[in-house]
Amino acid sequence: MPFPDTHPALTRALQAKGYENPTPVQAAVLKPDLEKKDLLVSAQTGSGKTVAFGLAAAPTLLGDKDRLGAPAAPEVLVIAPTRELAGQVRNELQWLYAETGAVIALCIGGTDARREARMLERGAHIVAGTPGRLCDHLDRKQLDLSKVRVVILDEADEMLDMGFREELEKLLDAAPADRRTLLFSATIAREIAALARKFQKDAERIDVSSGQKQHSDISYRAVVTPPHEMVPSLVNVLRYYNAPTAMVFCNTRQMVGEVQKALQERGFASVAISGEMGQNERTRAIESLRSGLAHVCVATDVAARGIDVPALGLVIHASVPTSVEALLHRSGRTGRAGRKGTCVLMVPFNQRRRAERLLAQARIKAEWEPVPTAAQIYAQDARHLLDSPLLSQPAAQSTAPATEEAISAPGAPVASEGAAIEHQPADMTAENAPSEQTADHAPAAATETPVPEEGEAAEHHSTETSEPGTVENTQAPTEAPEAIAEPDELVRELTDHYTAAQLANALVRLYRERLPQVEDVRPVAADAQRGAPADYSTMKGAWYRIDVGREGKADPKWLIPLICRIGGIQKRDIGSIRIFPTYSLFQVAEDKVARFDSCRAGADADEPKISPASAPKGGFAPRAGRKPFPPRSPKREPAPRRAPGGLRTGEKSSRRRS
Repeated sequence: MPFPDTHPALTRALQAKGYENPTPVQAAVLKPDLEKKDLLVSAQTGSGKTVAFGLAAAPTLLGDKDRLGAPAAPEVLVIAPTRELAGQVRNELQWLYAETGAVIALCIGGTDARREARMLERGAHIVAGTPGRLCDHLDRKQLDLSKVRVVILDEADEMLDMGFREELEKLLDAAPADRRTLLFSATIAREIAALARKFQKDAERIDVSSGQKQHSDISYRAVVTPPHEMVPSLVNVLRYYNAPTAMVFCNTRQMVGEVQKALQERGFASVAISGEMGQNERTRAIESLRSGLAHVCVATDVAARGIDVPALGLVIHASVPTSVEALLHRSGRTGRAGRKGTCVLMVPFNQRRRAERLLAQARIKAEWEPVPTAAQIYAQDARHLLDSPLLSQPAAQSTAPATEEAISAPGAPVASEGAAIEHQPADMTAENAPSEQTADHAPAAATETPVPEEGEAAEHHSTETSEPGTVENTQAPTEAPEAIAEPDELVRELTDHYTAAQLANALVRLYRERLPQVEDVRPVAADAQRGAPADYSTMKGAWYRIDVGREGKADPKWLIPLICRIGGIQKRDIGSIRIFPTYSLFQVAEDKVARFDSCRAGADADEPKISPASAPKGGFAPRAGRKPFPPRSPKREPAPRRAPGGLRTGEKSSRRRS
């Protein structure tokens, strides 16, 4: 029987939910000798911590009773950093304690405080909430903590990072001194340890992640991108991994808005969640994600805390996380409860070393890859289409909603919960590489659809007026479309009047019309991906002129980033820079000239003009060949200082006094 050491009512609830074996953190808190102790628990996000502290509080709250009595002042207080996480805690504890008659109140910002006050007045066994709203009720004498027997701090490290130390100390001081304090955190930093020493008594330290690989159910990928092409790179990553639901993390609220807008413009069903949004907006966004109306959620770290989306198979870091904790918390949104997930870290090539250090500190091994190419994405599209259940189901079993599910936008296919994501890149061979075609006319090799012979094609559609792949019927159906009611009749009608190649072409076109366009992303040079240092001592290359000089306040501090952005190169690929009154000359490394010329040809019209130029007059000596400055001449002895009266110091006057 699973969870043998738990209360019978909780055991039945776990069985009803399909829990067979406890997770490591759940097994750790269920040890018999910990029933009355304070706990300091370090466990990864998504490891089952909510159920774990629900089980840990049960011996104190329930004891030997089968059901709880009438609610009065709360006996268990759960404090969480965000509204969504507090709501998730309430939902989890509701099914876990369903048979015990427990009344659970939720107190979070952005909701009606008067309704919460009425609920607290009626009584509750357990109260879950955010620090700010709980302190508001405490100040108004609406929250009575005098009977609290267990205080639980969930994601304590995040609450301290958000500046809730004062609120936490206020709530802990208001609870009885003999209470149990259960502190759960992804990491035990110095601040967490100090909080534990102040408010816990002889706490038992539990660290279920020590020495283990971080997030073993998550496959990590690091995608090297050009610094100024994050959005096109993100689009290709979403198209390639094709997850049922995906979460994209950004470092700032402004970036959240910009990325979500860009995805919507490209046809992705997406929502945004940030701290500035009201609770109703956040709730609607989350429900859209859970119901399948939206398939991509763009969010900041804090705003997404506590969001639990079934079958969230893909997490993308659109910007490199600022800390190990942020990386782990973000990534922990996927790969939860034994499911597999994929985490993609978008790394501008000039930030690769920083990302490598971050991954090393987090004990995470990631596979480094370039941005998915059009050939890889088209090959994945073909694979998804050929694996579609619609191709094997009888027509009578197919419905319109099923068609929508099978031919949905990338990043948005509807799949069963826990469905695995195909993420192995396609081999870049001549068989699947696209040949100078747009996304609307992807390579036939990738789709493996038959192409009609020239004579056959002439019999069924005009090659002069039809687009490739379109179906034009030159033979009128024997029956009006309105009269075809049964799917089998429609199938016969189609097969009677169109060839297999025509039907396959139509299917491929219908499939691709629903997919966002593949973005054209400049490939990152291999040496840029590796971050190899440049050798300036023997710089050879071509000279270029940019129409900005001293009169335009030209300065290498901003000229170098501008040149790198326009030319798709790095700082180390630029040699000498000479600034003149109305223009500047600079040198590009010899092996980067072809790439630089290609990129500058496609630069926007409003960018400063860059054109080839001759080397500056007087030649150019490489840095290693510069001659040293001539030696300074020996220092002269200073002339003796003259004393007042015109005599040098130490001389005696020969003048006689009159």
